[in-house]
Amino acid sequence: MSAPPSPLLSPSQLAAIAGIGEERSAPAGELLYQVGDRTYPFVAIREGEVAIIDAAGNELVRHGPSGFLGELNLLSGQTVFVNALVTEPLKYIAVERAKLRRLLDEDGPLSDLLLSTFISRREALQSVEGVGLEIVGPRGSEPTMRILEFARANRIPCTWQDAVPVDGGTLPLVRLPGGAELHGPTAGQLLRALGIGLELAPREEVDLLIVGAGPAGLAAAVYGASEGLDTLVVEGTALGGQAGSSRRIENYLGFPAGISGTELTGRAVTQARKFDARTATPYRALSLEPGNGRHLVRLEEDREVAARAVLLATGAQYRRLPVDRLAEFEGTTVFYAAGPPEGQLCAGHRVAVVGGGNSAGQAAVWLARGGALVTLLHRRDSLAETMSDYLIHELERYGVSVRDRSEIAALHGEEGCLAGVTLTSGDALPFSFMFLFLGAHPCTDWLGDTVARDANGFILTGPLVNMDNLLETDIPGVFAAGDVRSGSSKRCATAVGEGSMAVQFVHAHLARTPTVQGAR
Repeated sequence: MSAPPSPLLSPSQLAAIAGIGEERSAPAGELLYQVGDRTYPFVAIREGEVAIIDAAGNELVRHGPSGFLGELNLLSGQTVFVNALVTEPLKYIAVERAKLRRLLDEDGPLSDLLLSTFISRREALQSVEGVGLEIVGPRGSEPTMRILEFARANRIPCTWQDAVPVDGGTLPLVRLPGGAELHGPTAGQLLRALGIGLELAPREEVDLLIVGAGPAGLAAAVYGASEGLDTLVVEGTALGGQAGSSRRIENYLGFPAGISGTELTGRAVTQARKFDARTATPYRALSLEPGNGRHLVRLEEDREVAARAVLLATGAQYRRLPVDRLAEFEGTTVFYAAGPPEGQLCAGHRVAVVGGGNSAGQAAVWLARGGALVTLLHRRDSLAETMSDYLIHELERYGVSVRDRSEIAALHGEEGCLAGVTLTSGDALPFSFMFLFLGAHPCTDWLGDTVARDANGFILTGPLVNMDNLLETDIPGVFAAGDVRSGSSKRCATAVGEGSMAVQFVHAHLARTPTVQGAR
């Protein structure tokens, strides 16, 4: 593992941590925590040294005085993926998770330091073979590929074995940190086995239900919960939505050096939870039933939520390439997001990035910076029609080759390994990996005819359905924000703005709607 830089705590930060923690000591050879543990404290080191070691005994990194231990699972509650071994007599401050969260809510600079470091460490762990989950199942197994994609989307370190488990059983076999095994788990069972994911009661009643945890949904959660609304966010895949997989957003206000999608959405989730918004994943919405006083949203796993107001922020799903054999390569050499595991696979290989938008440009630049030989294929006459100017210059800067007016007609390769593509022009190009950024279609099929939608499935709101509030659908008390809304600009910052604005309309709706306990 190429360990990310480990910043040190300042004396004032150590003092603040000591104010809420417990002074402890440990001899060399003691394990502070180990793979599979469900809980462990935040550790800030005063004296001594600690080595972080994987389950196979490989040392990943060492931390010394003024350093600190932990990664994202310290905040999320996930099972521990590594061991922490004391290598020199240790004096340290131990802080319980709940107390650490409260301190981070109050101390902005410390919160920035820890969160960015935790995210960097998680990304580094994703590139280490043998850390985290072990998923066993053949590429021809849809349940196996579904769990693999889910783990990657949720940034859970994992290793995949393309094989049938020796002992058989329902696919896939998933070995958890610590040795426990699951056969054919659902995504929800997997998350809860790892100690993450809120388990909902069979019926929940809330003021505001937000369906979708992308930028729009998370912004609404922050504003709704901070303004006193009992707020619940449900998400079918990963908190953060598509924005969470963006390698770097360079033009988001307030971050002149740019910010990764993981960090931006990670901060948003932390902020929402700070105000007691609840986030529940993975719960896929199945139907919306308008009611008198409360609307009912039915979820998978026989759960239902009755809400006085509902915000639809389900975003959009990646479009697939309309060519034969695509499914053979998906998840192995064809991907829809460029994360650390994929970046590590692609270094030194020829890679195609397909698409002309900012997401495609960001991925192409990031992969090229990691050593891949990247060609960006798009179908228009010029990238200037669809991509921000700064990204076009970045493509040139990092040597990304751009082919205009290029569409893929066929894929070539064997046993899940892509070898090349043929364009509609007849040109054959060799590629070992391909990333698809072809836009998206709205995640609204589950709504049926309940809510008015345009011809492409995007939700109609405001004047388009004779409603005074810009974001209100044709059902009073049901709103839409972000990429799922017809006419939205499909930008991260716009989605955040719409999610924030939606809460204002929710308050107006609630003010004129009496509270009816248990009403539908």
